[in-house]
Amino acid sequence: MEMAVARFKLCKGTFRGEKTGENPTDRAKLGVKRILLTDQRGTPLSAVIEGANVHDMKTLEETLRSIVIKRPMPAFYHPQHLCLDKGFDYPEIEKAVIEREYVPHIRHKGEDLNHITKCHQPKRWVVERSASWLNRFRKLLVRFEKKAENHLGLIQLACCLTVYRRIILG
Repeated sequence: MEMAVARFKLCKGTFRGEKTGENPTDRAKLGVKRILLTDQRGTPLSAVIEGANVHDMKTLEETLRSIVIKRPMPAFYHPQHLCLDKGFDYPEIEKAVIEREYVPHIRHKGEDLNHITKCHQPKRWVVERSASWLNRFRKLLVRFEKKAENHLGLIQLACCLTVYRRIILG
């Protein structure tokens, strides 16, 4: 089983509430960062929100803790992979991923992609596609909820509807 984590869509916030922060890419307006963990087919397994000014490496532990299904035990002959983008390229993150018995696949900063032998297909587009599925829910594009639990609940409901649609529509 392969899983991928990526940050996506800094959603604008209109109220100062919990887990909002100054967006570094949008003139320091308030924003919320949504972090999504998916399986290799793009089915959402975990969703976490943080302020837009919180670094990615600080959200990985909470993202891995909030997986909604029971994880099968990894075996030697069937390891579980975790693909991460460059925002997670830190020794502490790699150590935490290995402690949770995942095989880490982390892109390194400054890495030249021309000289790398690729053994796996690219996984980032799978997470980006899942993010666009969630962005179809207009209620999630701008955060109007003051409480972080309410906004996270809406994101989790959107994830449930996405999974339901994938099961029914194939």
